[in-house]
Amino acid sequence: MQHTGLQLAAVLVSVFPISGSAMKSCDRRWIVAVAVLGLAGISHVSAQTASLDPKLFSEMRWREIGPMRAGRTRALAGVPSQPATFYFGAVNGGVWKTTDAGATWQSLWDKQPTGSIGSIAVAESDPNVVYVASGEGLARPDLSTGDGVYRSNDAGKSWTHLGSEGGAGGEVADDLRKGQQIGQVAVDPKDANRVFVAVTGHPYGPNKERGIYRTTDGGKSFRKVLYINERTGGSDVQIDPQDPRIVYAGMWQRQEGPWENGAWSGTDGASFARAMGAIRGRS
Repeated sequence: MQHTGLQLAAVLVSVFPISGSAMKSCDRRWIVAVAVLGLAGISHVSAQTASLDPKLFSEMRWREIGPMRAGRTRALAGVPSQPATFYFGAVNGGVWKTTDAGATWQSLWDKQPTGSIGSIAVAESDPNVVYVASGEGLARPDLSTGDGVYRSNDAGKSWTHLGSEGGAGGEVADDLRKGQQIGQVAVDPKDANRVFVAVTGHPYGPNKERGIYRTTDGGKSFRKVLYINERTGGSDVQIDPQDPRIVYAGMWQRQEGPWENGAWSGTDGASFARAMGAIRGRS
């Protein structure tokens, strides 16, 4: 009924068509009267709308319907004892959680200094304990780095930044926060405090913080248990679910070189100079 006035005006004009020769002063006044009638109808409806009780809309809430995009997603973990609960970490979008099998997701990572996530692991013996390794750990020319490992004791409600102390009675671990890229984190299925971390390392240069790290006290201290050299990092680590004493680790020597990115110019078809910088190459 919102357009009653306009519809009435249209009907009157269609029933009583006005020719060009009949457009006299009186006819113009008749058309103006019809238009006023239509506007009066609209004003009446608008007044009715303005008088609606706001309580009718009190239960309405805004919700995000997308699109949700955080780029590449590498980290995903489920909870065996809670079939509808999952965590996922985007390589530059933080950590998210669902408890209804993906129908809705909640961000758990709004207050952390890095959004790059490489791995998530939930302790099977205590699903409230969750470990997140930052730094996406992918071999790419463009990527985002992280700053170590985080632990939650309340299923993601709060987080503690780990990894700057040495393990008692063994080799002092290098600071995990300088590892930049972490390929995997694995939790002992029978002991939530025994964790292995595969640090891939600096994506563009050598660093000594690479390798496989272990903690047996829930991250209060770490010990480097496998190291090859400053260019070879840990790409993966897994614990045998039947016998947690058996651990498998993957090591990967790889670097992203500066020649894999950039613009180059050539003058004679054989000598090329990088457009930005003094690096030169020959074909």
